[in-house]
Amino acid sequence: MAASQALQLALIISGLSCQSQTDNRGYIVEIGDKAPLFEATLANGETFRLEENRGKVVMLQFTASWCGVCRKEMPHIESEIWQPYKDKGLVVIGIDRDEPIETVKKFAKETGISYPLALDPGAEIFQLYAEKKAGVTRNVLIDREGKIVFLTRLFNEEEFSGLVEKIDQLMK
Repeated sequence: MAASQALQLALIISGLSCQSQTDNRGYIVEIGDKAPLFEATLANGETFRLEENRGKVVMLQFTASWCGVCRKEMPHIESEIWQPYKDKGLVVIGIDRDEPIETVKKFAKETGISYPLALDPGAEIFQLYAEKKAGVTRNVLIDREGKIVFLTRLFNEEEFSGLVEKIDQLMK
């Protein structure tokens, strides 16, 4: 195999890695970084402040109603993450990219989720974590110290299973 082919293959393999930070997944944060702080209004009118959740495991789910992959993933988040861990102290916040509150409420009802959704006008929160033009369907897992410990992009069953495993480890 020529050196250039080996390099291409290595780049492809690293791009497929669930935790690769040198790929084109659009993140501007990396595992080990302190999670950028933000404040958001939830669809129920309450305010969520990431800083006030230090000491808890937090999962941010970046989403939008127009995103088909998000709609596919959200029931899995509800049944495999939110329901099993909400009473154990896990915080899950869906962050809806740049949609009005009526759309966000309808979206939650259509997807059958019960975890809170936050509004992200202008995708300002999204841009703290990912490039402005990057796509949604991404999850950011933050540990009790406020550090990012897992990143996902799109809905890949193997990667999602890894996310669930990491949550399980952190919640013990």
